[in-house]
Amino acid sequence: MEEVAAIIVTHNSAECIGRAVEACVRQQLAVFVIDNASGDRTVEAVPAESLVKVVANGRNLGFAGGVNRGVRESTAPLCLLLNPDTELLDGIEPLVAAVENGHSAAAGLLTDSSGRPQKGFSFRRLPTCAALAFEVLGINRIWPANPVNRWYRCLDEDLLRAQRVEQPAGAFFLFRRVDWERLGGFDEGFYPVWFEDVDFCRRLQKAGGTIWFDPSVRVLHQGGHSVQKIELGCRQRVWYGSLLRYAAKHFRPVSRRIIAVSVAFAVVPRILTGMGGEQVRAKIHSIKFIWRLAWRCFLKGSSTEHMP
Repeated sequence: MEEVAAIIVTHNSAECIGRAVEACVRQQLAVFVIDNASGDRTVEAVPAESLVKVVANGRNLGFAGGVNRGVRESTAPLCLLLNPDTELLDGIEPLVAAVENGHSAAAGLLTDSSGRPQKGFSFRRLPTCAALAFEVLGINRIWPANPVNRWYRCLDEDLLRAQRVEQPAGAFFLFRRVDWERLGGFDEGFYPVWFEDVDFCRRLQKAGGTIWFDPSVRVLHQGGHSVQKIELGCRQRVWYGSLLRYAAKHFRPVSRRIIAVSVAFAVVPRILTGMGGEQVRAKIHSIKFIWRLAWRCFLKGSSTEHMP
């Protein structure tokens, strides 16, 4: 079996990083914990094991930047990307075998604490203009069983069947170093988080790669660990900004303009809902910021701007 390096990017992950690392060590995996300037005791909470290396970044490089740092720190031909709120339950040999037999990447089944598969998240299809528009406009929340959402989230697929997939979750994703190098790594413009794994999968498949899903390899996944710690207004700016960047990067002009208009239309009620007096100025600032990104995406196909 080829050597595998587990890469875990952390940010204020002290309460869960220990279990994630220990599960990897039990499988004799080399572990690289890349900490993005945590304000808690994440670095101290990492188990002191010979197989574990901790890299403490002086600033938050974002998820993509953390992944790229982890790959550069390791020398293994295969990299296993894991979220800090995961715990490997099975050996990863079937995933390694899939890559050794010709696939570019592989992923396993995400389960919740009761062992149930996380349907709609373990893997999805690459998003279309319609899928993202439905997401932005809240249609998927109001009518989750709509045909577009069922197709996008693969709600029509059997999660217990091994199969080729388009977009496994970045929470549990095995890929080849050679492909990471060929693609120029993860795009750090998706800062600090969201859509960088989708972008990587899309570029990988555009270059002729394939991704294999094997449900016999399971990982316990809590979900939403780091994201929930981001202040709501900032979280919305980051999510919309990353979504617009993805649309600008991969969609044709008409489609990206549809997304830009959808964002501009949907952002006001979503941000203003439940607004308190002391939050008015901050929320108006968020709306203006996202409108500016949407306008850039509409006009130029660009939405790059550092998130405040």
